[in-house]
Amino acid sequence: MSEALLKYIDCFADMRVAVLGDLMLDVYFWGDAKRISPEAPVPVVDVKRITRCLGGAGNVMSNIVTLGGHSLAFGMIGGDDAGKRLLAELDRFGVDRSGVLVDGERRTTEKQRVLAGHQQLLRLDHEDVSSAPEALREKLVDQLLTLIRDRRIDALIFEDYKKGLLSEAMLEVLVPEAARYGVKTALDPKPGSLLPVPGITVIKPNRSEAIKMCGLDHADSLPLETVADALLEKWQPEHLLISLAQDGMALFSRNGGKTVIPTRAKEVFDVSGAGDTVVASYMLSLAAGALPEEAAEISNYAAGVVVGKVGTSPVTAEELRHEINFGKRI
Repeated sequence: MSEALLKYIDCFADMRVAVLGDLMLDVYFWGDAKRISPEAPVPVVDVKRITRCLGGAGNVMSNIVTLGGHSLAFGMIGGDDAGKRLLAELDRFGVDRSGVLVDGERRTTEKQRVLAGHQQLLRLDHEDVSSAPEALREKLVDQLLTLIRDRRIDALIFEDYKKGLLSEAMLEVLVPEAARYGVKTALDPKPGSLLPVPGITVIKPNRSEAIKMCGLDHADSLPLETVADALLEKWQPEHLLISLAQDGMALFSRNGGKTVIPTRAKEVFDVSGAGDTVVASYMLSLAAGALPEEAAEISNYAAGVVVGKVGTSPVTAEELRHEINFGKRI
C-alpha cells in the first residue's frame, strides 16, 4: 500500500492548485509564564520571540508548496502592515500571489496567539468580516475562469472562514466550469456561511461542522452516517471527507461508498491548521490521479504529522513520505 501512495506524492511536483479563500496572518508570541500579575489573576508572559506565518487559506497554500506542488493564491488583504507581512510570507514560500487583491478599506485578518511553553493562553483577532466588494469578487472569478479554460490548474480549493470573501454566486460560476475542464474542486466550509452549491468534487468539514451543516434536528445525537447522508443530499458533492479528530477521518461518496481511516497521530500537541493540511494533501493526491480512498489515506498520514507540531506549520513531502514508510515523524 505504501508504495502505491508514495507514487502519487512523487507526482505532486507537476500539480498546480489554486486556492480561493480567506487569507490570514498568524502571529505567535512565545515566552514563559512564571508568575501571576498583581493587576489581575492572569499569568504574566515574558515574551522571548515573535513569529509570523500564513494562516487560513494561506496555510493551505503553504502546505501545497511544502508538499511539492505549485500554489496559486486568490484572495484579498487590507492595505496595512499585516497585509504586507502576509504578502512577504507568500513570497517566502514561492506562492504565485498575482491573484491577491488589496481592499484599502478593510483590515487584513490577523490572529495573535500568546503561548507559555507549549500552552496557548490567549488569542487576539483583528479582522473585518463585511462582504467583499462585488467588483473585487468578479475580478477574482474572471482570473480563475481564465486559468481553468486555459488548463493551467489541476485543482481549485475554496477556503471559507466566513470573513466576507466567498459567495454562492462565485462558486456557482466556478464549480461547473471547473468540472467542464476536468479541474477537481474542494470546499473547506464554515457552517452558515454559504448556501449549498452542487457539483463540488469534495467537501471537507470536521465532525462538528458536518453536524451543523446537515440541517437535521438533534444532529449531534445522530449516527455519523445519517449526518453524512443528509449532507450528501443537501450539497450533492461527489465525496464528503469528514475529519474526526482523534478518531481519524471518514470518506463518504454519493455512490454509497464509505471508508473510515483511523488516526495516524502518535502525539497531539496542536490541531491548529490540521484541516488545511488535510485539504491540501487530499487535493494534490486527487489531482495526481489517486482514488478518493487513497487520497484520504495520504491526507490522514499528513494530518498525523501536523498535529505533532506546535503552532501553524505546514507538512513537507519528506515528512509525509517518512510517515507513510515508517509510521513515525522525523
